[in-house]
Amino acid sequence: MVHAAWPPFSRRSLLAAGLASAAGLGGAAHALPARRLQFPRDHGAHPAFRTEWWYVTGHATDGQREFGFQVTFFRSRVDATQGMQSAFAARQLLFAHAAITDVQGRKLWHDQRIARQGFEVAQASETDTALQLRDWSLRRSAKGYDAVVAAADFAMDLRCAPTQAVLLQGRDGLSRKGPDEAQASYYYSQPQLATTGTITLRGQPFKVQGKAWLDHEWSESLLHPEAVGWDWIGMNYLDGGALTAFRLRRQDGSTLWDGGSFRSADGGTRYIASRGENEFRPQRIWKSPLSQARYPVEWIVRTPVDFYTIKAVVDNQELDSRGSTGAIYWEGLSDMLDSNGKTVARGYLEMTGYARPLRL
Repeated sequence: MVHAAWPPFSRRSLLAAGLASAAGLGGAAHALPARRLQFPRDHGAHPAFRTEWWYVTGHATDGQREFGFQVTFFRSRVDATQGMQSAFAARQLLFAHAAITDVQGRKLWHDQRIARQGFEVAQASETDTALQLRDWSLRRSAKGYDAVVAAADFAMDLRCAPTQAVLLQGRDGLSRKGPDEAQASYYYSQPQLATTGTITLRGQPFKVQGKAWLDHEWSESLLHPEAVGWDWIGMNYLDGGALTAFRLRRQDGSTLWDGGSFRSADGGTRYIASRGENEFRPQRIWKSPLSQARYPVEWIVRTPVDFYTIKAVVDNQELDSRGSTGAIYWEGLSDMLDSNGKTVARGYLEMTGYARPLRL
């Protein structure tokens, strides 16, 4: 929806909150006040908040080959250094994760970055989305978002253009993530981004087009002590709608908190606010040879809209981010089928806390 600093909540907010706690970023979280989000300002960074992330996922094809893609930038405020005068003080940390799912090759490619903000190495603008971490970047313009990633075995150069209005998650952009009021984030999404550009695998470029989803969240929140992780989906319907559903999970697999939103193809929006409106029931399990974690790669998810089956397009979409945020988690391209068994959407499923409980 993050770790030693990192992940989304939604999901990422909680992962990102791990950044803060793991990096010794102290300070008690407090309830966030309701406020009206202001754009373009709120597309930019909010360095006064403990954690923040910008998260782009999507699906693209060149007509013959299919790919999933993910680019995430995290910002974390380091409380212990805020009073330091030195230009070298690490007041803000930036992290980035990127991944490509090669559907035909049945393989996930991923990489990560970490740096303290400053010195033209890592930057996060406060006026609009303009993020840089060495040779990776995510920038917003009048035409949409430009995502540029250059990793050892893969690269992305993608344009993601909005086709509909910003979707405010929660109540007017304030999204609860747990039973305590302090567990909340300011959160908006931009689903149904029309995507074009180039994906490169081991030097072979593919001119692609498809659809993407962007989440942006910022928060002071920490993970509830009973929660070990979460399950989350962000799905672009084939008809133009959008569905978000998530739950925070206890050690025994029961749901501590859930929520989400639904936007229909005609633009009508419903905030899924009441606890118990979403139900996640695992169906098929895949065991990771790396972490030995057992991930449900097929789910039945009940929402107020319909019963859906979520199926991973590729089972092994586990990301090992111990080199930056300290977590191992599963995040990957998935299909969504309605109660009649018809594929109605494609998007991303994220699962955390299966390799080991998140300690945020």
